[in-house]
Amino acid sequence: MAAPMSRLLGRRARLRWIHLILGGALAMPYVLAGSLVVGPLIGASGGDGTVSLSLQLAAFALALPLAALTALLPPTRPLESAAVRWLCGVGSERLAYGPARALGERTRTATWFTLHLAVGSVVAAMTLAVPPFALLLILLPFVPALRSDLIGGTGRALVPDHSWALALTPVAGILLLTALAACAAGCGTLLARWAPALLGPSPEERIAAAEARAADLALRNRLARELHDSIGHALSAVTLQATAARRVLERDPHFAREALAAIEDTTRRTLAELDTVLGVLRDSDAPGTAPAPTLATDLDGLLHRTRAAGPEVTATVTADLMTLPPPVSREAYRIVQEGLGNALRHAGERTTVTLRIEWVGDHLHITLDNPPAATRAPRSGGGHGLPGIAERARLLGGTTQAGPTDGVWRLHVRLPLKETA
Repeated sequence: MAAPMSRLLGRRARLRWIHLILGGALAMPYVLAGSLVVGPLIGASGGDGTVSLSLQLAAFALALPLAALTALLPPTRPLESAAVRWLCGVGSERLAYGPARALGERTRTATWFTLHLAVGSVVAAMTLAVPPFALLLILLPFVPALRSDLIGGTGRALVPDHSWALALTPVAGILLLTALAACAAGCGTLLARWAPALLGPSPEERIAAAEARAADLALRNRLARELHDSIGHALSAVTLQATAARRVLERDPHFAREALAAIEDTTRRTLAELDTVLGVLRDSDAPGTAPAPTLATDLDGLLHRTRAAGPEVTATVTADLMTLPPPVSREAYRIVQEGLGNALRHAGERTTVTLRIEWVGDHLHITLDNPPAATRAPRSGGGHGLPGIAERARLLGGTTQAGPTDGVWRLHVRLPLKETA
């Protein structure tokens, strides 16, 4: 019993009923405008001074096309979608909140608005008329004055002068109220089911939303890569530099001072790179954003900071870094930075790293060699460096190979130049 009552008079059913009554209220100005047009043609009133039924029906019939025309205005769909979301319980992802611009979108919006006003007008009229009449029927056996007035006037045909008929009038009143609630709940459910089809996004809007989500995810992934590569490398280098300075502080103060100076330089440089990374979240032309590091301008500093952490780094550069396309130079710097960071994190400050950067045909080749994986220090949490390097290379149309080769751990990245340029 509780479930049927909840479907008829539960919170969701009541909100949908309110939504229908709002539709009836919105229809009133259009019905009034229609009555002003058809009133002189049909006649404003019946013989007893009341508004004739034909005038009401004609005004209502004219009101619906007028409502459909005004539904073509841009604000209609956002307002109706918001009302459907809050009152009908339709998920926000199934509705469109932007103005309807294409012809198909405006047609669907006009159809929904007209349907909302038409069904809402009927339910609102029933809500105004049925409860007083049902209450009258419920009270009729218990209020003699009501019974005498009805039977003495026009009520004899409505309520026969029989005790069994009077006993049934409360049941009829309750049935009328139940029928009204069922009608309102059914109409609200139907409108809630039709709303996504009429107010939902068009295929073009879904594609645009999917592209916007994909762009947002790409931006987030780019930010994660930049943070991992720049900040992760800096923290690894600073940790090793601080460890080396602590170990030789007593016996080699000069080396300790150099390590502390390297830490200072690394952190200062990292703060500038952090500003660059945060610039991904801002307008790229925003003032105060530092330029992104590249091979052409920052490779020497990167090698110096890495060597200050302890490892022996041998670099051989045969490519003309100044002529590299900016995207290649920028991403190649991050690839070298992450490769050196991986060597520091896994092999420690005593490792030896060999870096080669060269042109081979129309491709830039980056090769890093260091002691094999078997000698690497274990690290908890897993690594994200190699997938990030592979993703950077793939975005530029390049390839990545990593693994033990000829007794060393080798990272080899090939980046095309002509396609990127």
